[in-house]
Amino acid sequence: MYTVLVISIIIVIVVLLLSVITTSKAYQFKHTVDPIDPLPDSEKEQKEATEEQEDNQNRS
Repeated sequence: MYTVLVISIIIVIVVLLLSVITTSKAYQFKHTVDPIDPLPDSEKEQKEATEEQEDNQNRS
C-alpha cells in the first residue's frame, strides 16, 4: 500500500518538474518576425481601390 503511494508521489513530482522546466524554456525562446516588404506604388493603388470597393459593397 505504501509503496504504491510513494511511487505515485514520485511520478507526480517528476511530471510537475518536467512541466515547469519545459514551460520556463518555452518562455525563454526568442521569436523573430520577418519584416514586411513594402508594396510598389502601382500595387498600393490597386489594393486601395479594391479595399474601397469592398467597403462600399459591405455598406450596401
